[in-house]
Amino acid sequence: MRAKITGAGMYVPERCVPNEELLERFECSEEWIIQRSGIRTRHWVTTETPADLAEFASRAALERSNRSASEIDCIILATLSPQAEFPGTSFFLQRQLGLEDTPCFDLRAQCSGFIFSLSVAKGFIESGQFERILVVGCELQSRGLDMTPEGRDVAVLFGDGAGAVIVEASSDKDNERGLLEIRLHAQGKFAEKLWTEAPGCALNPRISQELVEEKRHYPKMMGRMVFRHAVRRMPEVLLETLSAAGLEQDDVDLFLFHQANLRINEYVAESMEIPEDKIRNNVQIYGNCSAASLPMLLAEAQADGTLKHGALVSMTAFGAGFSWASALLRW
Repeated sequence: MRAKITGAGMYVPERCVPNEELLERFECSEEWIIQRSGIRTRHWVTTETPADLAEFASRAALERSNRSASEIDCIILATLSPQAEFPGTSFFLQRQLGLEDTPCFDLRAQCSGFIFSLSVAKGFIESGQFERILVVGCELQSRGLDMTPEGRDVAVLFGDGAGAVIVEASSDKDNERGLLEIRLHAQGKFAEKLWTEAPGCALNPRISQELVEEKRHYPKMMGRMVFRHAVRRMPEVLLETLSAAGLEQDDVDLFLFHQANLRINEYVAESMEIPEDKIRNNVQIYGNCSAASLPMLLAEAQADGTLKHGALVSMTAFGAGFSWASALLRW
């Protein structure tokens, strides 16, 4: 039995924030933002919650799959910006979808979280434990950024949004479709190179006025180090996954990279000599939506017809942890 994705959906808040809106606040130029990231706009919430974003994306994915929420056997939600400290955002999503006792849980692997979640879903499907799983990447990051010149290196990058897919058991007649291979990696020795320290139970107290004044509750990133590792690890794991499936790079019809930074993706594509017409990016308009970026790309590609039946799709991500992963699927 093989797991396959039957539909994808996405949602971003209505409020679009162009670079021009941030220039005075961050004491920078639009050229500075675009040169470093390629980002021109991002979407930030007004009143929505993380569960709201996840719900809208999930309902879009269900519609694409011609399924109802009641047909879902399990929910897996990847996020680094949860609704509450606990329980996980998936529980709030389950409630908003009108489900009674459907199992659900959150998975934290940051920007690689969607692929990690797909791997778990794939295992559940192939083992026969579940037949139909809702996998969501959801991020509401705008409320957790340092909106001062001191925090601009990180704050200009992130957007809010959600993407969702329905993963189902394939029938014998279309067994060629589905999730072919997934490879996951992590390296915890770099955990503090891209992280948000507080609130955290390694601290005593876990949050305090002093921690807030020191801005330790905001994300911190060693950007150059992240760039160096990302452009090395993403090609490695992409090729590892292709090799495991017995396929070549030229066999791939569409390459989807986590939308952290356009410059990272351009570097990877150039180093691997991937044709431009085989790559899709949307970081320019949505910013870095972390765990949501890959399912958002899938949803766009399905909606506009880019994904044809039988297309071979490669998805690759790198994120905090450090973590990196790649998935190969036949649409």
